[in-house]
Amino acid sequence: MAPIPLIDREAEAAKLRSLLDRGKPALALVHGRRRVGKTFLLSRLWPTEQALYYSASSTAPAINRHALLEAAAHWSGQELLVEDHPTWRTVFRALFGLRPSEPTVIVLDEFQHLADGESGRREVASELNAVWESGLSRSAGLLVVLCGSAVRTLEALASGGSPLYGRVDAQLSLEPFDYYDAGQMVVRYSPRDRVRAYAAFGGLPANLAVVDDTRPVGENIAGLLLSPHGVVRTRLLTEIDQEEGLRNTSRYRAVLASIGLGARTVGEIAAKMGQQADTPLKRMIDQLEDMSYLVREVNFGASPKRGVRYRLADPAARFHYGIGLPAESAVAVLGPEAAWRVRIESEAFPAYVGRHAFEDVARQACRRWGPELGLPAVAEWSRWAGRDRFRREVEIDLAGRNLDDGVVTGSVKFRTRPADAKTYLDHVAALERLADSGLGWAQEALALESPFWFVSAAGYAPSFHEVADPTREVICWTMDDLYPT
Repeated sequence: MAPIPLIDREAEAAKLRSLLDRGKPALALVHGRRRVGKTFLLSRLWPTEQALYYSASSTAPAINRHALLEAAAHWSGQELLVEDHPTWRTVFRALFGLRPSEPTVIVLDEFQHLADGESGRREVASELNAVWESGLSRSAGLLVVLCGSAVRTLEALASGGSPLYGRVDAQLSLEPFDYYDAGQMVVRYSPRDRVRAYAAFGGLPANLAVVDDTRPVGENIAGLLLSPHGVVRTRLLTEIDQEEGLRNTSRYRAVLASIGLGARTVGEIAAKMGQQADTPLKRMIDQLEDMSYLVREVNFGASPKRGVRYRLADPAARFHYGIGLPAESAVAVLGPEAAWRVRIESEAFPAYVGRHAFEDVARQACRRWGPELGLPAVAEWSRWAGRDRFRREVEIDLAGRNLDDGVVTGSVKFRTRPADAKTYLDHVAALERLADSGLGWAQEALALESPFWFVSAAGYAPSFHEVADPTREVICWTMDDLYPT
């Protein structure tokens, strides 16, 4: 069987390999949320005879110390007796001295489990630093990789005040795949079905790895996300319980569920949970944001502190909390396959994809492909949603400032029918209403030098081009532009 290729990790792989190749001791930190592919990456960069890989378990530090010594002895063929290594300093001295004449990699995964609490981790880091600074007697390179899913803990190891501050040669953060790289894991699907798979399973490689792209997307959703025994569903239900340092995780899960069901502001979240929008709730929301479960959004052009809204960061979590949980009764009565066909497939899921996933896909695509095609380079894409001065709902799907400080706006459609004249005219009318309501950026967007950027999954009808202003740059993307060959 051919080896599974690395997807979207080429830069990280090259950096880690270069650290070993330089021929002297190097220390690297690799962190990212659970199931983002850290282990997959680190276990495939070097042959097993060159790299010692140890994953710490959530148990007593002494047990991890003994297990690490046993793993190192088995890997190296050297005798490493537990009684000869009673402290972490002696363990690190032994590890960093293994195979001194050969380029060697030592990966300590889930590093945070090597100690109890912050003070214990500081002590372990201090012991590691003492050995590192004492001078390592080696004639070949050594790369030590500290890895873990406790992102804030790993980041703290390289920050000021840490014993390892100034010692870290590389700090790498692995992020979930964007829509395009997620599509590389389901390559048998059409572009439209890749979007649907991304909308349901998100960008975590572990979730995408269990999707069978020889079967329809709906069958995978029914079996993996709707079924009570679905692998991805089980992960989503339990992932918050595995986070370090969280108590009463059911409360955190309730926050996620509230947002998945439509709450966006702190007040709305509190109302859905039946409680006050107090300091403990705000602290939970901040923690979930820090752990990358939530993302904070504000309208384009608004103050970062005004009108803050929250959404679930992972599309799989959005599907689970927004569609999967409300459909549990139907699943219990009809079964997951029938519930998918009867309750979700024709209306709920298409609306979800168009509203909560395809806009993200469009923004990612504009950022990924636009600059290399000479199109407006926008540092951070956003959107605008709210009411005009007459209290009528208004939405702008794409909004951002290019590097010349000009405004770029547009519309995103995942419908099965081509975008027509109404699509173009509705966008212009929305900008006019916002400009009349006093939003300066909307007035800028109406100026002829401001490009419009449309993304339509079904292409464009002749009437769209008939009404489009020929004196303005109007970018019209289809699925072929999102998935270039």
